[in-house]
Amino acid sequence: MSAGAARLQGLPEPLPAGETILWQGRPCWRALALRAFHVRKVAIYFAALMVWRGADTLIHSGSAARAAISAAWMMLPALIAVGVLSLLAWLYARSTLYTITSRRVVMQFGVALPMTFNIPFRLIGAAAFRTYPDGSGDIPLSTTGDDRIAYLLLWPNVRPWRFGRAEPMLRAVADVARAAEVLTEAVRAATPAQGPADPVVGRSGTTAAVEVAAA
Repeated sequence: MSAGAARLQGLPEPLPAGETILWQGRPCWRALALRAFHVRKVAIYFAALMVWRGADTLIHSGSAARAAISAAWMMLPALIAVGVLSLLAWLYARSTLYTITSRRVVMQFGVALPMTFNIPFRLIGAAAFRTYPDGSGDIPLSTTGDDRIAYLLLWPNVRPWRFGRAEPMLRAVADVARAAEVLTEAVRAATPAQGPADPVVGRSGTTAAVEVAAA
């Protein structure tokens, strides 16, 4: 495998002998827009502002036409905000590639400054995944050891609100159940002394956790 081919596959360099790529995937940009960039919440916020502004104008002027015009003025900033956030979600999804090999998880991301983050299986203490009705989901990885990972450096590829002990996360993966299955089997094969790992199985909208490796 050439270095150029490896880079195209989301890896910083050719894989060492004996290591193989088992799965690759990107975030679904629509799911990323909803859950990382909160496009729906922003749209609801502007909709509430429109209703409030229209109602206030109607109360003070008594004119339904003026109320409609006043509320309509909020459409432009609303469209701009939603459009910018959606574009960012698309850019982040397009520039991100998750890879599961037979020995590690690799996260390549960065719109302006591409970065690569390697997580060997020996550093993964536990993994969980959460599915959503659209079939996409997240796989956060809790790591062992004393090294701390910068939350902002990994965002949005990080579990929300875990600032003290940031957890890298494969976020908004289109087929999260398949990715979780591949990860479980890969760790099981890489750590035979630990015994069989429990299968990662979860229902839509729920979180399932499984101990996948030990330090």
